[in-house]
Amino acid sequence: MKLIVNHISKVLKNKKILDDISMELENGKVYGLCGENGSGKTMLLRALSGLIKVDNGHIAIDEMKLGKDISVLPSLGLIIENAGLYPGLTGYENLRYLAGIKNIIGQDEIKNAIRSVGLNPDDRRTYMKYSLGMKQRLLIAQAIMEKPEVLLLDEPTNGLDNQGVELIRKLILRERDRGALIVITSHNKEDIDLLADERFVIEEGKLKKL
Repeated sequence: MKLIVNHISKVLKNKKILDDISMELENGKVYGLCGENGSGKTMLLRALSGLIKVDNGHIAIDEMKLGKDISVLPSLGLIIENAGLYPGLTGYENLRYLAGIKNIIGQDEIKNAIRSVGLNPDDRRTYMKYSLGMKQRLLIAQAIMEKPEVLLLDEPTNGLDNQGVELIRKLILRERDRGALIVITSHNKEDIDLLADERFVIEEGKLKKL
Protein backbone atom coordinates (compact mmCIF):
# COMPACT_ATOMS: atom_id res chain seq x y z
CA MET A 1 0.00 0.00 0.00
CA LYS A 2 1.26 3.47 -0.86
CA LEU A 3 -0.03 6.91 0.04
CA ILE A 4 1.15 9.44 -2.52
CA VAL A 5 1.13 13.17 -1.83
CA ASN A 6 1.67 15.02 -5.09
CA HIS A 7 2.46 18.76 -4.96
CA ILE A 8 -0.43 19.70 -2.65
CA SER A 9 -1.13 23.25 -1.51
CA LYS A 10 -3.79 24.78 0.74
CA VAL A 11 -4.60 28.45 1.31
CA LEU A 12 -6.70 29.70 4.23
CA LYS A 13 -7.49 33.38 4.83
CA ASN A 14 -4.98 34.40 2.18
CA LYS A 15 -2.22 32.44 3.93
CA LYS A 16 -0.57 29.41 2.33
CA ILE A 17 -0.88 26.71 5.02
CA LEU A 18 0.51 23.89 2.86
CA ASP A 19 3.00 24.90 0.19
CA ASP A 20 3.73 22.45 -2.66
CA ILE A 21 4.15 19.37 -0.47
CA SER A 22 5.08 15.99 -1.95
CA MET A 23 5.84 12.74 -0.12
CA GLU A 24 5.49 9.01 -0.65
CA LEU A 25 4.42 6.86 2.32
CA GLU A 26 4.12 3.10 2.61
CA ASN A 27 2.75 0.59 5.08
CA GLY A 28 4.89 -0.86 7.87
CA LYS A 29 6.60 2.45 8.59
CA VAL A 30 6.28 5.35 11.04
CA TYR A 31 6.67 8.84 9.59
CA GLY A 32 7.42 11.67 12.01
CA LEU A 33 6.37 15.28 11.43
CA CYS A 34 7.83 18.02 13.58
CA GLY A 35 7.31 21.75 13.43
CA GLU A 36 6.17 24.74 15.44
CA ASN A 37 2.52 25.50 16.20
CA GLY A 38 0.91 26.86 13.06
CA SER A 39 3.55 25.36 10.78
CA GLY A 40 1.00 23.18 8.97
CA LYS A 41 1.43 19.79 10.71
CA THR A 42 -2.19 19.32 11.69
CA MET A 43 -3.46 20.71 8.39
CA LEU A 44 -1.35 18.13 6.56
CA LEU A 45 -2.95 15.34 8.62
CA ARG A 46 -6.38 16.76 7.79
CA ALA A 47 -5.48 16.73 4.10
CA LEU A 48 -4.10 13.17 4.26
CA SER A 49 -7.29 11.94 5.92
CA GLY A 50 -9.62 13.68 3.48
CA LEU A 51 -11.08 16.02 6.11
CA ILE A 52 -10.10 19.01 3.99
CA LYS A 53 -9.74 19.42 0.25
CA VAL A 54 -6.47 20.72 -1.11
CA ASP A 55 -6.41 23.61 -3.55
CA ASN A 56 -3.71 22.19 -5.81
CA GLY A 57 -2.15 18.78 -6.37
CA HIS A 58 -3.66 15.53 -5.17
CA ILE A 59 -3.41 12.73 -2.61
CA ALA A 60 -3.89 9.11 -3.66
CA ILE A 61 -3.84 5.76 -1.92
CA ASP A 62 -3.23 2.77 -4.16
CA GLU A 63 -3.98 5.04 -7.15
CA MET A 64 -7.38 6.12 -5.77
CA LYS A 65 -7.49 9.91 -5.53
CA LEU A 66 -8.90 11.56 -2.42
CA GLY A 67 -11.81 13.85 -3.23
CA LYS A 68 -12.33 12.17 -6.60
CA ASP A 69 -12.37 8.37 -6.37
CA ILE A 70 -12.84 8.29 -2.57
CA SER A 71 -13.94 10.96 -0.09
CA VAL A 72 -11.85 9.78 2.87
CA LEU A 73 -9.24 7.08 3.42
CA PRO A 74 -11.14 3.77 3.56
CA SER A 75 -9.24 2.26 6.50
CA LEU A 76 -8.21 5.07 8.83
CA GLY A 77 -7.51 5.60 12.52
CA LEU A 78 -7.27 9.27 13.44
CA ILE A 79 -6.35 11.47 16.38
CA ILE A 80 -6.54 15.14 15.57
CA GLU A 81 -6.82 18.36 17.56
CA ASN A 82 -10.24 19.26 18.95
CA ALA A 83 -11.50 15.71 18.39
CA GLY A 84 -13.96 15.11 21.21
CA LEU A 85 -15.99 12.17 22.40
CA TYR A 86 -19.40 12.24 24.07
CA PRO A 87 -18.92 13.60 27.61
CA GLY A 88 -21.91 11.79 29.09
CA LEU A 89 -20.90 8.30 27.92
CA THR A 90 -18.35 5.94 29.43
CA GLY A 91 -15.19 5.13 27.51
CA TYR A 92 -16.57 1.80 26.36
CA GLU A 93 -19.93 3.32 25.37
CA ASN A 94 -18.14 5.97 23.28
CA LEU A 95 -16.10 3.39 21.40
CA ARG A 96 -19.06 1.04 20.96
CA TYR A 97 -21.01 3.90 19.38
CA LEU A 98 -18.15 4.72 17.00
CA ALA A 99 -17.61 1.05 16.15
CA GLY A 100 -21.28 0.86 15.15
CA ILE A 101 -20.63 3.16 12.18
CA LYS A 102 -18.69 0.53 10.22
CA ASN A 103 -19.84 -2.43 12.31
CA ILE A 104 -16.71 -4.48 11.57
CA ILE A 105 -15.64 -5.18 15.17
CA GLY A 106 -17.46 -6.36 18.26
CA GLN A 107 -17.34 -6.03 22.02
CA ASP A 108 -14.16 -8.06 22.47
CA GLU A 109 -12.12 -5.95 20.05
CA ILE A 110 -13.38 -2.73 21.64
CA LYS A 111 -12.48 -3.90 25.14
CA ASN A 112 -9.09 -5.16 24.00
CA ALA A 113 -8.30 -1.77 22.48
CA ILE A 114 -9.24 -0.03 25.73
CA ARG A 115 -7.07 -2.39 27.75
CA SER A 116 -4.16 -1.94 25.36
CA VAL A 117 -3.93 1.75 26.29
CA GLY A 118 -4.03 1.01 30.01
CA LEU A 119 -7.70 1.76 30.71
CA ASN A 120 -10.43 -0.43 32.18
CA PRO A 121 -13.29 -1.10 29.72
CA ASP A 122 -15.65 -1.67 32.67
CA ASP A 123 -14.95 1.74 34.24
CA ARG A 124 -18.34 3.38 34.76
CA ARG A 125 -16.99 6.91 34.90
CA THR A 126 -18.15 9.10 32.04
CA TYR A 127 -15.71 10.67 29.63
CA MET A 128 -16.22 14.11 31.19
CA LYS A 129 -14.74 12.78 34.45
CA TYR A 130 -11.61 11.42 32.78
CA SER A 131 -8.27 13.13 33.36
CA LEU A 132 -6.49 14.64 30.36
CA GLY A 133 -4.24 11.59 30.17
CA MET A 134 -7.18 9.17 30.29
CA LYS A 135 -8.93 11.09 27.52
CA GLN A 136 -5.81 10.88 25.37
CA ARG A 137 -5.53 7.13 25.98
CA LEU A 138 -9.16 6.64 24.95
CA LEU A 139 -8.65 8.64 21.76
CA ILE A 140 -5.76 6.34 20.88
CA ALA A 141 -7.92 3.29 21.63
CA GLN A 142 -10.59 4.54 19.20
CA ALA A 143 -7.93 5.10 16.54
CA ILE A 144 -6.54 1.55 16.73
CA MET A 145 -9.60 -0.53 17.62
CA GLU A 146 -10.49 -1.47 14.04
CA LYS A 147 -6.87 -2.25 13.12
CA PRO A 148 -6.82 0.33 10.32
CA GLU A 149 -4.32 0.35 7.47
CA VAL A 150 -3.47 4.02 8.10
CA LEU A 151 -2.98 5.76 11.46
CA LEU A 152 -2.71 9.56 11.57
CA LEU A 153 -1.80 10.60 15.11
CA ASP A 154 -1.58 14.26 16.07
CA GLU A 155 0.49 14.57 19.27
CA PRO A 156 -0.32 11.03 20.49
CA THR A 157 1.62 11.37 23.79
CA ASN A 158 0.11 14.74 24.71
CA GLY A 159 -1.02 14.88 28.36
CA LEU A 160 0.44 11.50 29.29
CA ASP A 161 2.69 10.76 32.25
CA ASN A 162 5.99 8.95 31.71
CA GLN A 163 4.39 5.52 32.10
CA GLY A 164 1.67 6.43 29.61
CA VAL A 165 4.19 7.79 27.11
CA GLU A 166 6.16 4.55 27.23
CA LEU A 167 2.99 2.47 26.82
CA ILE A 168 1.79 4.43 23.79
CA ARG A 169 5.22 4.37 22.15
CA LYS A 170 5.26 0.58 22.40
CA LEU A 171 1.71 0.42 21.03
CA ILE A 172 2.66 2.57 18.02
CA LEU A 173 5.58 0.26 17.24
CA ARG A 174 3.28 -2.78 17.50
CA GLU A 175 0.88 -1.16 15.05
CA ARG A 176 3.79 -0.51 12.70
CA ASP A 177 4.88 -4.14 12.96
CA ARG A 178 1.29 -5.17 12.22
CA GLY A 179 1.76 -3.39 8.89
CA ALA A 180 0.04 -0.06 9.46
CA LEU A 181 1.18 3.13 7.75
CA ILE A 182 1.61 5.60 10.61
CA VAL A 183 2.12 9.35 10.57
CA ILE A 184 2.72 11.09 13.91
CA THR A 185 3.25 14.71 14.85
CA SER A 186 4.89 15.58 18.14
CA HIS A 187 6.40 18.50 20.02
CA ASN A 188 8.41 15.83 21.85
CA LYS A 189 11.57 15.36 19.80
CA GLU A 190 12.19 12.10 21.62
CA ASP A 191 8.93 10.66 20.24
CA ILE A 192 10.08 11.39 16.69
CA ASP A 193 13.62 10.13 17.29
CA LEU A 194 12.50 6.86 18.89
CA LEU A 195 9.51 6.04 16.71
CA ALA A 196 9.99 7.43 13.22
CA ASP A 197 11.54 5.46 10.38
CA GLU A 198 11.55 8.67 8.34
CA ARG A 199 11.45 12.22 9.70
CA PHE A 200 10.16 15.46 8.22
CA VAL A 201 9.94 19.05 9.39
CA ILE A 202 7.30 21.57 8.32
CA GLU A 203 8.15 25.27 8.35
CA GLU A 204 5.64 27.83 7.09
CA GLY A 205 3.81 25.18 5.12
CA LYS A 206 6.90 23.77 3.42
CA LEU A 207 8.01 20.18 4.01
CA LYS A 208 11.61 19.10 4.29
CA LYS A 209 12.96 15.62 4.92
CA LEU A 210 15.45 15.34 7.79
